[in-house]
Amino acid sequence: MAMSGGKEDGSPMMEMNTTPLIDVMLCLLIMFIMSIPVATHSIDIDLPVASPPDQTPPPIDPVKNKIVLTADDRIMWNGTQIDQNTLVNSLSATTRMNPEPELQFQPEPEASYELSAGVLEVIKASAVTKFGFVGNEQFATFGK
Repeated sequence: MAMSGGKEDGSPMMEMNTTPLIDVMLCLLIMFIMSIPVATHSIDIDLPVASPPDQTPPPIDPVKNKIVLTADDRIMWNGTQIDQNTLVNSLSATTRMNPEPELQFQPEPEASYELSAGVLEVIKASAVTKFGFVGNEQFATFGK
């Protein structure tokens, strides 16, 4: 910070020295920041329940498999109800097959958006290459 010693004619300096004011304000700012409590945010998460080991996974068709999301938040794999853990296992099994079977995704019109988004994230994370949406033809006349 620069300081001036007044004018050369010997008259006193008429400007206010703001250096101590700035120092005090910076100290107050630091004290204020240190006195703020640390914000702790907690998010409640419902963790999935492990499926019992005696449950047999649904069969995987070597040609095509169909995922249907129902209005009552159920995931159906080729007509068999499964949970998300079984879906992950089934999708990883299909990606190891050669040739990889086609995966068809058909949510019912009343299926929840959250379930649809969650299942699509699982499908995307599984790196399925043959994927398609089916059943959209029922909505073809919706906007007409």
